[in-house]
Amino acid sequence: MTAPLGKVDAEKLPWAPWRPDDAAARLQAVDVAWAVAGGWAVDLFLGRLTRPHEDLEIVVPSAEAEVLLRAFPAPEWAWRVPAPEEMFPPDADAMSGHHQTWLWDAQQGAFVLDLFRNRHEGGTWICHRDESITASWGEVVASTEDGVPYLRPEVVLLYKAKHARAKDVADLENLVPRMSAEARDRLVDWLSKVHPGHEWLDRLA
Repeated sequence: MTAPLGKVDAEKLPWAPWRPDDAAARLQAVDVAWAVAGGWAVDLFLGRLTRPHEDLEIVVPSAEAEVLLRAFPAPEWAWRVPAPEEMFPPDADAMSGHHQTWLWDAQQGAFVLDLFRNRHEGGTWICHRDESITASWGEVVASTEDGVPYLRPEVVLLYKAKHARAKDVADLENLVPRMSAEARDRLVDWLSKVHPGHEWLDRLA
């Protein structure tokens, strides 16, 4: 099945997402730094499944994204840059305007991976919502015992705070009791910069 392109309703497109261990196996031979993000990162940190996941999000440094894109070539695979009402090919214009890229599996006729291209400078992670928030890649990424890398809770919650949907609030409530005092303090500092007065600040106090 051909990957969607042009005018579409992105929310209605089919997904058959990989699990984190699937991604780790497929990316083992690809020379890029990457980490699981979003809800799956929450569950990897907690060591248990807290809810169903409709997709699998990973992050890579933007300069390394092209290596990963080349590792999944046509016709078996297709990359698409999603916008609210349109899917674009992964050309320079589309990728400069959007930081997500979805991977389409032609055999399944569905998307399997949501790739976020992360701002960075060398080995330094840069928050795309506030350039003053930076850390080394090693400070924002942890790994499971099986070696699956994932974003640390304070980073995940920083990004989830923008929308604060019901599932994001549930992730917050599951994570905060397990976070170190240092991680909570860092999240409070970051939220105060990106979302001053955010309701989560009271929960973290």
